[in-house]
Amino acid sequence: MANLPEKINPLGIVGPCSAGKSTLISRLHKLGFVCRHIAQEHSYVPEMWLKIVNPRVLIYLDVTYEISMQRKHLNLTSQEFEEQKKRLSHARQNAQVYLHTDPYSPEEVFRLVMASLEDLGIHPSP
Repeated sequence: MANLPEKINPLGIVGPCSAGKSTLISRLHKLGFVCRHIAQEHSYVPEMWLKIVNPRVLIYLDVTYEISMQRKHLNLTSQEFEEQKKRLSHARQNAQVYLHTDPYSPEEVFRLVMASLEDLGIHPSP
């Protein structure tokens, strides 16, 4: 899927557990965006996001450990969470859209990402 036609506007979504990736992807899909959840947080390959998807736009959703644990009951230590962030560092450095989701509701995250995509001239596929 790395070579999707540009008109499809593939978006790559990365971030640590409970940052809001799945919820955002669901909302974007409903509008016609082609999105790929890239499980970069589980990979030791820094450029996995690029090799698997090579997205037109990379969106990085961030969250603190404390908020992540409030959102979902995960069996994840703070050290494991920090390891996820290390694995995500290359994606974070290369993301065109970055959003720290702690203070936002899913609806607010969606609206903020949509505004960023609009600023980049990215629209859903017809």
